[in-house]
Amino acid sequence: MNILTNAVYLVSAVLFVLGMKGLGHPRTAVRGNLLGAVAMFLAILVTVIGNKMIGPEWIIGGIAAGSLIGIITALRIQMTAMPQMVGLFNGFGGIASVLVATIAIIDAVQGYSIGRMVDGLRSVATGLDFDLQFLIATAASAFIGTVTFWGSLIAFGKLQGIVTEKAVRYPGDQGVKILVFIGALVLSVLVVLDPTNLAYYYGLLGITSVLGILLTVPIGGADMPIVIALLNSYSGIAAAATGFVLNNTILIIAGSLVGASGIILTQIMCKAMNRSLANVLFGGLGAAVAQVDLGDIYTGKIKSTSADEIAMILKSAQRVVFVPGYGMAVARAQTPVRQLTEAMEADGIEVEFGIHPVAGRMPGHMNVLLAEENISYDKLREMDQINPTFANTDVVIVIGANDVVNPLAREAEGSPISGMPILNVDQARTVVVIKRSLSPGFAGIDNPLFAMDNTLMFFADGKKAVDEIVTAYKDA
Repeated sequence: MNILTNAVYLVSAVLFVLGMKGLGHPRTAVRGNLLGAVAMFLAILVTVIGNKMIGPEWIIGGIAAGSLIGIITALRIQMTAMPQMVGLFNGFGGIASVLVATIAIIDAVQGYSIGRMVDGLRSVATGLDFDLQFLIATAASAFIGTVTFWGSLIAFGKLQGIVTEKAVRYPGDQGVKILVFIGALVLSVLVVLDPTNLAYYYGLLGITSVLGILLTVPIGGADMPIVIALLNSYSGIAAAATGFVLNNTILIIAGSLVGASGIILTQIMCKAMNRSLANVLFGGLGAAVAQVDLGDIYTGKIKSTSADEIAMILKSAQRVVFVPGYGMAVARAQTPVRQLTEAMEADGIEVEFGIHPVAGRMPGHMNVLLAEENISYDKLREMDQINPTFANTDVVIVIGANDVVNPLAREAEGSPISGMPILNVDQARTVVVIKRSLSPGFAGIDNPLFAMDNTLMFFADGKKAVDEIVTAYKDA
């Protein structure tokens, strides 16, 4: 049975790697997701059967219940709420690791106290001593998993509007976090040194819960893409630690893959937002920055436009670039955007999409929305690819984006987005910005782009606005 279990684990590991590779491109993403699901199914099935933990009726019931919840969630969730769901999934991964570690250490302590092994678990307690790997892994799983769970709940709350999206700061907050972090480390050491005193372990769960909240509350809504990626990494690391608790090879492999990929994605997001990884890890995101008083930059400078005027401009264009943002997702405007794209391409106009790495509320958010409309992935250009072409672009249509096109980011200091790489849309001949109002983005600052000479503002709901443009374009 051990040989069969290890063989299935090997197959699962290969499928995990292939699945993750497939997720790197929209054309293979669905297949990659299915490979990962099959890998996890095989790993869980062979683990449960091999260890004879529960009867077949529980296995079938668990699979049925999990599948039903997954199907209902997948069918009901809106793409605009996908970041929240991912945040919750990160939290579920963290709390699952904590629950496993908690049950393991309680059973181990009970086994230690009565001098016997605990059936169904590896011999972590011998009646005389504890396995050091088990203790360290249990403390790590509890530490990281609890921080992940509570941090993910706060992230979910911010994205859902339950918790304020603003960065919550108070005097001495960094010092408080450092003290709580040190306290958590001390309790982790005590758990390893004296595991029979479960008060240390419960204290660790309590203080790391506080730490998870303290680390996430000071982070503003603009930085949520980084937080989502980082919490995803935390959940993987917690799972890998739980693998060492149970001496389960495939759990270690899967957790390590998630943890490593999450860290890589976090670094990509940090670079895209001009943040340092250390700044993220120590919860320094969203710090209040002394801003330069711009005065009233909009009065007398805003030029409103209409669908008919935009249609005439597009008719004479040779190259058009769409820059989508979260507002497009909220308005569900991707369908009319596709229709407008098809109409312009039928007239021989070159159309592309400029995608900022943190457009939307999670990495790849815009890519998925556009891919669902069967917009060719070849038209989706990353920031480094599209930026050199804006100077040769006739029209840029910004729909729902704000901070990622704000020229204030080019300034060395003075605003929360200073130094952040942006899409240089202001270099195009004409910029059309579709927004409901002049309200700021997540960074909470004005955008001088709206008042530039080559910018036209179309104030309307994103879907309604593009629908009107499509009709006007076809009638022009």
